[in-house]
Amino acid sequence: MAKALITGITGQDGSYLAELLLSKKYKVYGLVRRASHVPTERIRHLLDRIEILDADLMDPSSLDAVMSEIQPDEIYNLAAQSFVPTSWKQPVLTGEVTALGVTRILESIRRHAPKARFYQASSSEMFGKVRETPQKETTPFYPRSPYGVAKCYGHYITVNYRESFGLFATSGICFNHESPRRGLEFVTRKVTHAVARIKLGFAKELRMGNLQAKRDWGYAGDFVEAMWRMLQQGKPDDFVIATGETHTVQELVETAFSAADLDWKRYVKVDKSLLRPAEVDLLIGDASKARKMLGWKPTVGFKELIRRMVESDVALVKNGHAVACAR
Repeated sequence: MAKALITGITGQDGSYLAELLLSKKYKVYGLVRRASHVPTERIRHLLDRIEILDADLMDPSSLDAVMSEIQPDEIYNLAAQSFVPTSWKQPVLTGEVTALGVTRILESIRRHAPKARFYQASSSEMFGKVRETPQKETTPFYPRSPYGVAKCYGHYITVNYRESFGLFATSGICFNHESPRRGLEFVTRKVTHAVARIKLGFAKELRMGNLQAKRDWGYAGDFVEAMWRMLQQGKPDDFVIATGETHTVQELVETAFSAADLDWKRYVKVDKSLLRPAEVDLLIGDASKARKMLGWKPTVGFKELIRRMVESDVALVKNGHAVACAR
């Protein structure tokens, strides 16, 4: 039985990836930071089938202990301080976890599990002020936030360890990917949850920042399939994972409100305090390399994705819940 270690297993991607690996008969381990309360809502239905281990990306000794003990075959680093607005408020913490945390994992792999295959979750935010459209693996990076800068470090240190030490280390440059399990702080879930609250009479308006920003939004369940496929290749490489379609935030809002039979113009207010210090105006990925080499393609379209999220949030609000555990 192959053994997989997932950092960030309690998050959106971690929960979908754990489900995928279990379906493929892996022994799945998840790393979590010790805390008085570990948010396991997204993996509650999996807890009897996975093993949770305490470790911290800021504590090398804890990583060393886990690597030497379980000797994983595959390691997926999905842990990060991943919310862009927070990276301006906590840039040092973002660097420690999202950037240097990758180095600590790679060092632990190099010393204790050098034959393991490693996946690093890179991000389209690395492209930032884009140098070409659409963005592909060779597009130069120009990050526009501390989060984007930290992800660039994590990406390049992964390449460096691959080339310097011969590790099977690969990066997936993932564009925005969403689901009913997305955190409430992210714009897609902020919108769909607000739509549910408005539909059910618990809210009267939704405040938004830049409605004209454009993003390439896909389904998280599709993206974790690409992550797994990267580690099944004959040699490590980096891949852009994206749908190749772009939509404005306004389109997101229109689609979400329409799914609940509401007119978005009656409820949405633009709030300038929600604008980013440095905006990323357009992200759209070229995943032709992943399609050709991994045989991967997205299966859930934009409107279907947003409809699923709205329906899930309506059900959650009706039941008095805030965090999505839906499939």
